[in-house]
Amino acid sequence: MADHQEPGSEADEAQAAAPAPDRDEDDFLPRRDLLDRIDAAVEAGDTDALNALLEPMHAADIADLIERLHGAGRRAFLTLYSDQIDGEILSEIDEAIREDVLEYLPREVLAEAVREMDSDDVVDLIEDLDEPERAEILAALDDSDRAAVQQSLAYPEYSAGRLMQSEVVTAAEHWTVGQTIDFLRAEEWLPEQFYHIILVDPRRHPIGYVTLGRLLASRRDVPLRDITEDSFRTVSAYAEEGDVAYAFNQYHLISAPVVDSDDRLVGVITIDDAMSVLDEEHEEDILRLAGVGEESAITDSVFETMRQRLPWLMVNLLTAIFASLVIAIFDETIQRVVALAVLMPIVASMGGNAGTQTLTVAVRALATKSLTGSNVWRVVRREAIVGVLNGLAFALVMGLVAWIWFDGASLAAVIGIAMVVNLAVAALAGILIPLGLEKAGADPALASGTFVTTVTDVVGFFAFLGLASAVLL
Repeated sequence: MADHQEPGSEADEAQAAAPAPDRDEDDFLPRRDLLDRIDAAVEAGDTDALNALLEPMHAADIADLIERLHGAGRRAFLTLYSDQIDGEILSEIDEAIREDVLEYLPREVLAEAVREMDSDDVVDLIEDLDEPERAEILAALDDSDRAAVQQSLAYPEYSAGRLMQSEVVTAAEHWTVGQTIDFLRAEEWLPEQFYHIILVDPRRHPIGYVTLGRLLASRRDVPLRDITEDSFRTVSAYAEEGDVAYAFNQYHLISAPVVDSDDRLVGVITIDDAMSVLDEEHEEDILRLAGVGEESAITDSVFETMRQRLPWLMVNLLTAIFASLVIAIFDETIQRVVALAVLMPIVASMGGNAGTQTLTVAVRALATKSLTGSNVWRVVRREAIVGVLNGLAFALVMGLVAWIWFDGASLAAVIGIAMVVNLAVAALAGILIPLGLEKAGADPALASGTFVTTVTDVVGFFAFLGLASAVLL
């Protein structure tokens, strides 16, 4: 019989001290050699080889493979692999190429795949399709499933009603644990994944829910109402999906019942869908901060990419011309003190970077609803103080650099004061501009960056060159 090792023994210590195995940062991605073999199977038209290579892969990875292919390559892949495309793979495919994929699939394969999907995935699949394609997919569904999908499509876009799945596991409020378990074992229509049993009254109003773990851990004679969770809360079908994702993240929800205007249960939203919305919101904010809209690095064509970037580049050009006009006001000063031309980009650049730092924090705080009317002025005051202190720190640095470089105390004082002014203004602009845009109903992530950069450039150039005109001439 093997000796028992107590915790903390030499064996445990040796195991804990052993170096972790080397891991590649792309461990969760298909290996390069596997991708090459998949490409070779597609080029050779070898269906059996392709199926064997993809059989152990997750549906999300197969969807990624489809997304990285283009044109004839994607068509060839789907022609060979179409019989294996199921609802799980379809639900993972990026919406940017979804219509192309549906076009390549045989109608019987598409119909079978759609019938395997939960109602929320079907809604996500067809809500952006044209009416003929949408009608074709709806026709492939059973009557009850079709009615559920059409009910979800009747709710506003980007609402909880579009996000929910209609497959809900409910129990009468007076049932016991034993009755519920017997009911679950007898039913064949249960969703593939669910987390709660929702308790409803005779009018189908949700009054609580019980987790599956709590259900299995309780005695059969325990009433369900005695083991309900404190986290229970309902979501209106008309609520914005961004607000739903915030609630899931804020209150650590796993699922939430969705109710109509009469508080009757119509569906449920699960954590995977809520987190997908949260990821999309974060991605959208990042892209809009850079002025590139909803651009896709993988699927967008050259023309689509140019079309999305061009408008904001034009806005940036106009604001740059405006900043140049400020410089032109002081052209005589620059001609007489050439050092100003060397130093003024530093002032503008520091202000732009400081403004972007504050802007990023402000937009993120607005998106997560942590910046509210109750704390906004405290945050504004903090950012202003940080801007002034950073300005003083860099004023000392640049003042010393300018003094040594150009041997002028007056020039050092000018750039120091301009640095304080511009960094303070940059901090204020970085938070007040997104707040103002949100108050006006505009998206602060989309437009703030251009305005903040314009403010810091104009103020930086005006403060530096204006002070130079007054002090040095």
